[in-house]
Amino acid sequence: MMAQKTKVTKDTIIGDVIKNIPGGRAVIEKYFGNGCFTCAGINMESLSFGAMMHNLDPNKIVDEINALEDN
Repeated sequence: MMAQKTKVTKDTIIGDVIKNIPGGRAVIEKYFGNGCFTCAGINMESLSFGAMMHNLDPNKIVDEINALEDN
């Protein structure tokens, strides 16, 4: 049985990306900085919320994370 790839969306929780997506931590750090790793909000805040707080396009971040899964 093949493992099913989980596609990340704008509603995906930042902490889930960090924990579950190989390479996801590097993408989060690239766009949001390393302050995310000590913030309790990563366990409840979505990628779209983080993008809004950093004035970024959430689709760009989601696309980059999903591209990691395609490799």
